[in-house]
Amino acid sequence: MSALRIAIQMDPIGSIKPGSDSTLLLGLEAQKRGHALYYYTPDKLSWHDGKITALAQPITLHADPEHYYDLGKTLTLDLKTVDVVLLRQDPPFNMAYISTTYILEQLMQIPPPAGGRLGGGQSCSSIDAVPNSPPPQPSPCGGGSKRPLVVNNPTSVRNHAEKLFPAQFHEFTPPTLVTADVKEIEHFRKSHKDIVIKPLYGFGGHSVFRVRADDNNFNALMEMIFSESKEPWVVQPFLPDVKTGERRIILIDGKFAGLIGRIPAEDDFRANMRVGGTPVKAELTQKQRKLCDALGPVLKEKGIFFAGIDVIGDYLTEINITSPTGIAPVNKLYGKNLAADFWDAVERYIV
Repeated sequence: MSALRIAIQMDPIGSIKPGSDSTLLLGLEAQKRGHALYYYTPDKLSWHDGKITALAQPITLHADPEHYYDLGKTLTLDLKTVDVVLLRQDPPFNMAYISTTYILEQLMQIPPPAGGRLGGGQSCSSIDAVPNSPPPQPSPCGGGSKRPLVVNNPTSVRNHAEKLFPAQFHEFTPPTLVTADVKEIEHFRKSHKDIVIKPLYGFGGHSVFRVRADDNNFNALMEMIFSESKEPWVVQPFLPDVKTGERRIILIDGKFAGLIGRIPAEDDFRANMRVGGTPVKAELTQKQRKLCDALGPVLKEKGIFFAGIDVIGDYLTEINITSPTGIAPVNKLYGKNLAADFWDAVERYIV
C-alpha cells in the first residue's frame, strides 16, 4: 500500500523504556512498512480557528536501546494532512489529558471530500465501518478535506474511565464500589472484610492499598486520601487469585490478540509490571473467552482499536484504553508480533 503519514502523540521520547515500550514497537513496525512518522508531545497540540496543528518533528526509530531515535527539524504539522494519529501518552488522566481529546475529536468532524477517502483511504460511503466514526454530523461529505484515523477514538477515551468502564459488563466484575463517601467505604469493608482501594483515575498500580479487616490504619488512610482530593475511589474485595491468576489480555480491532499472566513480587500484592510484576505465559479460561467475545464488538463500535483488559481470576477489573501496554512481553513469551497485527488492522481501514 502507499506510505502513510502517521503522527504520534506521546510522552517525551527520551523518557520511555526502549526495551519494553509499546509505542516504540508500534512506531518501529510502521517505519518498517515505509510509513513516515512524526512525533509530538501533548503540550505541542493546538487548535486555532478550526485548524488543528502540532509542533512536531519527523522521527526515525531504531531497535538499539542505547540509540533508539533521531529527530528532524521541528515543523508545524497540520493534523488533517496525516493519515493516522496515535493517541499514546500515558495517564494521569487529568484535565491536560482530557483537553487533548477535545481537540483531537475535532479531526473526526472534518468531512471527507465527496467520493474521497478517509484517512488517506476510507470512502465516504463506508464511513460507518471505520472504528472511530463519530456520531452522524450535520455536514455532508464534501469540502475537500480528508479525515485522519485517530487511534484510540479520543471521544471514547475521554468518556470511558478505565476502572469504571467495566461496569458496563457487570456480569464479569467483582463486587465494586465507586465513591468518595467514607461511610459507604466503611460499609463495604464491613461486608467484605479484606478490601483493595485504588484511585478511579490512577494508573500503573500507583496508590493501590489493601486494607484487611483488622487493619487499624483505615481511618488514617481515609483522612490522607480525602483531605487532599474529593475524587472517587474504587473499592473491591481483595481477590486472592491476584497471586497467580492476574492477566493482561490484548484486543486489537475488537479481537483477541494475545495475553500474559502477571505475578506480583513476593513482598507485594500488585501485579502491575511498573511496580515489579513479572510477565509469564498464560491461557484464557472459558469465562475469559466469553469476556473477550462480549467486549470485542463494544470496543470496535466505540473506536477503541487497541485495548488491554485486566482480569483477576475470571473477574474483569480494568479496561485500559488510554495508552495500553503489553506488546513486548507478549511478543517475547509467544514469538508474536502484535505491532504487525495492529498495523495490519489499521491498514485494512485505510486501503
